Amino acid sequence: MNPTETSLYRRGNYALQYTEISSDDPGYAWREGMVSGNGTNGYITSGSPYRDSFIFQHMWFNFPSADPRHIPAELTGQLEEARQHVFQQNDQWTIKHDNGQTRQRTFYYSYHPGHQLRLHMKDQPEVTDYKRWTNYETAETGVRYRNAAGSWIRTSFTSRTDDVSITRLQHSDQGSKLNLIVSIDDISHMSGAHHGMSAVKALQYKKLVDTEARYIAQIVHYPAYADSELRDGGYAGVTRVVVINGTQERVVLDTTNEEMNVGAEPNPAIRIEHADAVYLITVSGRTHTLGDIELFAESSQYDVLDQLLHHTDKVVQKYTTAENEFHYEAALAAHAAWHRAEFNAVQFTLGGDESTKHTDNLTLIERQKAATHHIDSAFLEQVYNQGRYAMICCSGASAPRLCGMWTGEWNPGWRGIYTLDANVNLQVAAMNTGALTAAQHGYITFFLRNAPDFQLNAFMAYGMRDAIQISVNSDGDRAMHVEYDNDYPFEYWNAGASWCLLPIFEYWQCFGEMELPIVAEMNIDRLQSLLSVHDGGLSDEAFQALKKRGTLKLLQHILLPLLTKQANFWEQMCTPEYFTDQAGQACYEQGKTALLPGERYIILPAYSPENHPIGYNSTITANATMDIAAARDGLNMTIQVERALQRPGYEAAIARWESLLIQLPDYRYDTDGALCEWAMKDYIENNNHRHLSHLYPAWPGYETQTNAALAAASSIALANRDQFNTEDATAGHGWMHKALVHARLKNGEGVQQALLPMMVEDGYYTSLMTDHDTNRRNHCYCTDTAFGVVATIHEALLYSNTGEIELLPALPADWAAGRMDGLMARSQVRVDRLLWDRAAGWVKVSLSALVTDQNVKLSLGIPWTTAQIDGVEATVQYDGTTPYVSLNVPTEREVTVILK
Repeated sequence: MNPTETSLYRRGNYALQYTEISSDDPGYAWREGMVSGNGTNGYITSGSPYRDSFIFQHMWFNFPSADPRHIPAELTGQLEEARQHVFQQNDQWTIKHDNGQTRQRTFYYSYHPGHQLRLHMKDQPEVTDYKRWTNYETAETGVRYRNAAGSWIRTSFTSRTDDVSITRLQHSDQGSKLNLIVSIDDISHMSGAHHGMSAVKALQYKKLVDTEARYIAQIVHYPAYADSELRDGGYAGVTRVVVINGTQERVVLDTTNEEMNVGAEPNPAIRIEHADAVYLITVSGRTHTLGDIELFAESSQYDVLDQLLHHTDKVVQKYTTAENEFHYEAALAAHAAWHRAEFNAVQFTLGGDESTKHTDNLTLIERQKAATHHIDSAFLEQVYNQGRYAMICCSGASAPRLCGMWTGEWNPGWRGIYTLDANVNLQVAAMNTGALTAAQHGYITFFLRNAPDFQLNAFMAYGMRDAIQISVNSDGDRAMHVEYDNDYPFEYWNAGASWCLLPIFEYWQCFGEMELPIVAEMNIDRLQSLLSVHDGGLSDEAFQALKKRGTLKLLQHILLPLLTKQANFWEQMCTPEYFTDQAGQACYEQGKTALLPGERYIILPAYSPENHPIGYNSTITANATMDIAAARDGLNMTIQVERALQRPGYEAAIARWESLLIQLPDYRYDTDGALCEWAMKDYIENNNHRHLSHLYPAWPGYETQTNAALAAASSIALANRDQFNTEDATAGHGWMHKALVHARLKNGEGVQQALLPMMVEDGYYTSLMTDHDTNRRNHCYCTDTAFGVVATIHEALLYSNTGEIELLPALPADWAAGRMDGLMARSQVRVDRLLWDRAAGWVKVSLSALVTDQNVKLSLGIPWTTAQIDGVEATVQYDGTTPYVSLNVPTEREVTVILK
């Protein structure tokens, strides 16, 4: 880093240009803005010198629609019909509505932005020395520029401690005062609403400024759809304005005649003059109790607004000194202590020319685009850091949305929802190995919040009791089966519970048993039947005691009950009436109650997103490989947790799940040796598709680590996708998924080739946030790639599972030397330091155990023959031809191993 930058940040990124968000035609300019957040509140800022904008965010914002919020009753009655038609290979069968017509898919609610604050500075003729930046260690964004009045700096951050976003504007270095207008843009002038969304037009809102110009706010009433839980709801955002040594007054700007704006004075604003400093303290929130929308225009009292004002007032009081100054640095320090520790827990560097690494984002992007066949080390380091930073910023309250937690537009791509058949799974793949601490709590909160709907799904789709079935999508508030049709039969996607519980299981593998606080967002009163392995749930007495205690034990209250319910799902899914005989022939025998030796269950119906066999034009199928792998994975996780807890009766439970395991379908292999996407003889593989669902045994599963034949078949299947997928290879989630599979298959060059398309095309914005596609064809701001790159680097450098660690399992040749500090292995072991130099032929690792000493089997993914442990020659053992050392990792100190 240049010495002149040390006063701005030690670790971060910067840009030498900005994209101003126009209030006339905003388009997608907001996506170039830099971001901050604390998992609940956050913002995106453009960094424009004279017309900066802040689009405020709240993780739980949801824009309602008239679509139903209940599962159609006819869903359950179609199950046996669906099974029979799939068994008979009738691809013309349709999912019907209760009126007998083919079902038209309905949708979840949509994520949306909060208020778009505008800072209109007094223009100067020329701007020089412009820079905007993100400070990874403090979650600050900043802007610096120079004009005739001097050099100006403003900085902002979203506080993890105080749950507000704070912006500081200061006079210039020449003493020139601040003169600006603070206003809120019309909703119709925001991206996605500019050209008129009919749904957005159904809302009503007001802009508010008090008589003393202490705050500016927006209060919004959602459209009042009859069946919506938000029919009396809405949201608000408040910006408290603190002016030092200047004046602030309420003014009314020109009216824009926006029909949605029902305020008595539609466009109030705050004019600030001759100030030494200005501080803006912002918080957003939502409510279900705004009342009847017909009365909203005449209303003048809003509880949600009062609560937000009270919150910002408390922050102002907390940091106002006796000299009546607002102490920005104190507010920042309280927050940054946590954020800095969280970000710096893991650090990654690659070899390369250090003089080229500390450069601006656009230069990095352009340099990477020019390097079409390799990854620029400086670019990779920076996008790793940016991905880790953004993961932290949107962690803690929930799982990340498709957009993380940031959107500047109404009706964003895929509604900014949570998609659980790849996207969220990729987005959280790095949180455990990345030693994060808040992300797991948010993910578990999200899962528990939706768990009652998951239980309802299993009942409505399959008539199951005491079981859970994950919906493909969730809007955060609801996750029931409403979003399905023949093209996307999400009600028959079966693998979700296993895949979505795996990150929670890995959390235990990495960190051991722990207790998590019960938070309001979990909706704990809906969870009584879910927090127990027994049908019917906890007794009233036990449930009240649990609530009073205020915490949930990870194994006892979360993992074991939920894993048991997903195991119950597989058990009830497998009916002996549908089976394959000893020759692998599909059979149906009505009334059959048990399998005979050599027979296997058929999992049907099934859905392998979003593919279908060649010549069979329905995605409703049977024996999807993803289902088989997920069932095996889920049952094995359940068995491991049962063994760890050893509750009364655990031996019988383990025997039950082990019996089911051996009756699941076998995988099927194609004539070229590839792992098939469906384990049905009559299906013809269709590799012209971006999804890799059938490679679940490689990632996120672990079966290929102990089954060389399955690993080889998975490699062939992956190569087939590369060769035959000619129609849709633009989605970032497809490339990230492929990169993670390559890492697990120990193919370093495959890792690099899968990462490159998003990097050398148009995947990255100048903010270093990412698009959904290589070519931006879907116009969707998306964090799959931003977060997926982080997970891929972790998996390429460290494979781990209970009791085993492999160093550099999938190291690309270009990553010849480097260092990664702080990764977590799935053995309650921290990899304090991992250094390698391929040319010199050595790898050095320092390890420490978290809770108790851990015994691990340590190996290396590149050739080696000798080992030293703490300077002493160690015995190299062999598992077949694979060398390893047996290692006891202590808790009280690090143990250092050198492999050559």
